[in-house]
Amino acid sequence: MFQIGKTIISEEIIEKDFLCNLSACKGACCIDGDAGAPLDKEEVKILEDIYPKVKPFLRQEGIDAIEAQGTSIVTDFGDLETPLINGADCAYVIFDEKKTALCAIEEAYNQGEVDWKKPVSCHLYPIRIKDFTEFSAVNYDRWEICDDACSLGKELGVPIYKFVKEALIRKFGEDWYMELEKVAETYK
Repeated sequence: MFQIGKTIISEEIIEKDFLCNLSACKGACCIDGDAGAPLDKEEVKILEDIYPKVKPFLRQEGIDAIEAQGTSIVTDFGDLETPLINGADCAYVIFDEKKTALCAIEEAYNQGEVDWKKPVSCHLYPIRIKDFTEFSAVNYDRWEICDDACSLGKELGVPIYKFVKEALIRKFGEDWYMELEKVAETYK
């Protein structure tokens, strides 16, 4: 572990390689599991505001789930998340012609309908952030559905922190990321 500012970072994000391989996993991280995507408080308001523009991109099942549960939910533990369809798929999941899971929010962003790409937790994956009182922990979240992404990342030499560069800058800023790059260079 090492520290940058008020973050404690797992060395795995510079040691391990990762590059999403959607042709292999079909976006399983958006449809497997038992929880929605973690959300920041600010993102709850953003989802409420952009929902009318995202709605045309959604599947009917997603619309039904969002209209029944809300654009976000609060779990029994007080965490904020995206709602799920029948306890499985994220309500914002759509599928392309190859049955690959995609994000309706990101599709609305790509089409210029909204200016918010998607929840930062999704953008950061496979990194997960856990906020504590005095610091945030930045960790690699290992999940067997991402084995192909690990293999592809290793084959192409893409460490996790480089794969999620844009998301890390979005979350912590350019200066923080430049410091991370310095640590990674020294670490090698």
